[in-house]
Amino acid sequence: MVNSYPTASPRAVAKVIDHVDHHCARFVELSPFATLATADAEGFPDVSPRGGGPGFVRVVDPHTLALPDRQGNNRVDSLRNLEANPRAALMFFVPGIEETLRVYGRCRLVAPEEVTLDLTEFGKQPLSVLVMDVERAYFHCAKAVMRSKLWDPAAQVHRSVFPPMGKVWREHTAGVSPDQADSEMRAELALEL
Repeated sequence: MVNSYPTASPRAVAKVIDHVDHHCARFVELSPFATLATADAEGFPDVSPRGGGPGFVRVVDPHTLALPDRQGNNRVDSLRNLEANPRAALMFFVPGIEETLRVYGRCRLVAPEEVTLDLTEFGKQPLSVLVMDVERAYFHCAKAVMRSKLWDPAAQVHRSVFPPMGKVWREHTAGVSPDQADSEMRAELALEL
């Protein structure tokens, strides 16, 4: 099936580099949101959203990134995966820029005091830091974001078209989640930032 696709353009092949150059570093510095892709020992994948202020992921040097791990739902699926399989990928998004940046490498988890960076955000230190040894980095073309109109304000979905998350969680978890108003849930999440 893949043989039926046209050959990749020279630029699509040449864009893959083995480090974070100054353009990649600037993109990471501007990015408030990334996805972290990992896989367990059997190859079962996981993708986790990560966010913070622009530049929450730090470029230590052209071959090293540091991603602070903030408390979430405590499932720690990505972290467990990385203990079994150190390979991971990050995809960075910058609001208003339609291209994305993809970075791949091997990761290790370290205590915050093991890195020489101040990763304090929201008045808190991270619980751990994912350090990625970069093996590949490249910009991804704008087609998917253009098609999705992700940054187009006119394409935003009004919140009323989807049920309140309190209702969704209650039904999705077969009643395990408490009956809670969205405003209450968001207030609790804001306290955890």
